[in-house]
Amino acid sequence: MTLVSSTPLLAETRKKGYAVVAFNVHTIEMLQAVAEAAEESRSPLIVQTTVGTVKHLGIDYIVGAAKAAAKQASVPVALHLDHCQDFELILKCIRAGYTSVMIDQSMHPFERNVEMTRKVVEIARPLNVNVEAELGKVGGVEDDIRVEDDAASLADPEECRRFVELTGVPTLAPAIGTAHGIYKGEPNIDFKRIEDIAAQVDVPLVLHGGSGIPEAQVKRCVALGMAKMNVATELKNAFTRALQKCFAERPDDLDPRSYMVPAKEVVKRLALEKMRLCGCTNKA
Repeated sequence: MTLVSSTPLLAETRKKGYAVVAFNVHTIEMLQAVAEAAEESRSPLIVQTTVGTVKHLGIDYIVGAAKAAAKQASVPVALHLDHCQDFELILKCIRAGYTSVMIDQSMHPFERNVEMTRKVVEIARPLNVNVEAELGKVGGVEDDIRVEDDAASLADPEECRRFVELTGVPTLAPAIGTAHGIYKGEPNIDFKRIEDIAAQVDVPLVLHGGSGIPEAQVKRCVALGMAKMNVATELKNAFTRALQKCFAERPDDLDPRSYMVPAKEVVKRLALEKMRLCGCTNKA
């Protein structure tokens, strides 16, 4: 298969009450792990990269690896650029082959967010590239984007309706109380707000800050209308800890393959668990 747009993929999940998991990957082994998990569980897959990872690996390397994964897969695979504030970088990623992009202008006033989102939508729609935008401010840290707890703000349901109408954005990430990173305590998710937003807009909703949310809360979010769940920090931490464990147990082992294989397996197991949690297994 080739890389697919996540627009129809997510429309299907919203309609049928499950969610696709979008995994932020930073190495080819992490990409292989989530692709293998998707194939094994018959799950649709969204591979995500942050702006930092784009700068680290390079657009062409990422797209090339994602296309190779999609070609070998019998399940749909989309490639998404996460939390990008740079319009020119979005254009470069679209030209290179990304099938989904996020224009994040949530730190700006509503009117500016509308203007920039609409601009990206107008370019992406004819190319069948999905666009995601954020309303409200999700707290925590994502690459070099930091939103302190006291600066985080929840999305307004009526504003969400207006935003979708004004921009035509096909995917919306409303701030509903989750946070990027690992939670220090229980997430403070506003489930009533998700329900109200889902009643106001018919586009798929995205759950940011999906690392470490308890199972019952994830399932409730999905049942209320969250069609995509992002997992980043939990995946990165699992991969890194597996490497640290190998180094601690075999400090004289200098073959990268011998420690990348177990690290990849840990990521794959975690990916399988998240897919089960979101109900997307056997939905490809």
